[in-house]
Amino acid sequence: MGVSHDLASLNRGIRMSSHAPLQSSDIGTFILDPERLHALADQRRQEYATADPFPHIVIDDFLPAEALERARLEIPKPADIRWIEFDDARGKKLASKAETQLGAATRFLLYQLNSWVFIEFLEMLTGIRGLVPDPHFWGGGVHQIVRGGFLKIHSDFNRHPALNLDRRLNILLYLNHDWQEQWGGHLELWDRDMTACRKKILPVFGRCVIFNTTDFSNHGHPDPLNCPENETRKSLALYYYSNGRPRDEIAGAHYSTPFRRRPGERLFLTPEMIAHNLLPPILMSTISLLRQRLRR
Repeated sequence: MGVSHDLASLNRGIRMSSHAPLQSSDIGTFILDPERLHALADQRRQEYATADPFPHIVIDDFLPAEALERARLEIPKPADIRWIEFDDARGKKLASKAETQLGAATRFLLYQLNSWVFIEFLEMLTGIRGLVPDPHFWGGGVHQIVRGGFLKIHSDFNRHPALNLDRRLNILLYLNHDWQEQWGGHLELWDRDMTACRKKILPVFGRCVIFNTTDFSNHGHPDPLNCPENETRKSLALYYYSNGRPRDEIAGAHYSTPFRRRPGERLFLTPEMIAHNLLPPILMSTISLLRQRLRR
């Protein structure tokens, strides 16, 4: 069974105080403080490395609430912009198409998380050297899920279709005030063999989840959201890459997302999934790359 994340244990995360990894500026933005990020990475790197079912960490109040609130208020409503829409048996969600759709506070926040200061923090925390941020925010940016939306358990595409680099890390930053347990939308982390959910993480405001991306880091929120009609599950997603990776982290190169079946779950075959079983990997990678470019 999944285990709800203990909020009390997360209070070790950094808060908006003299110990937070930022410096407030006169224009209402923030600047990450490398010394304080170094201290945080040193404090929690062992916790990250030994986490079950794969290396990850959950940090509450990671960034100043004011900066996150400005970004939250800028997130377009589902009908306001042209989103990348996913709506099939694997998931129902919205994703931003380009950073130009987003407001200034959101873009500044994303740029901070792609900065050298933050990359150095990630390398210290995770032990992965040579990390490269993604200036395209491919597959990332703003994600939004409406009532009834979901995302089945999956690992992630492991190659960047434009940069041809290896995907190594995910960061999810949640922007949901007063999110209720009964609404669902927990991020579920599953074991390698898909026998059990090892952790369930509620997507509350200010919570940051960082985890290794391999072909075996199975995660998702597989059950439909039960939130009120006027609420959505909002998050920022960023992915980080390297040139090369350990061979035991992948089963083969792929530019699309492999989905996994939970115990007792009916197999949700789609034409793309059937094709994955029948066509050579190089052909599937080419098809996936073309489809993603057309979506943008």
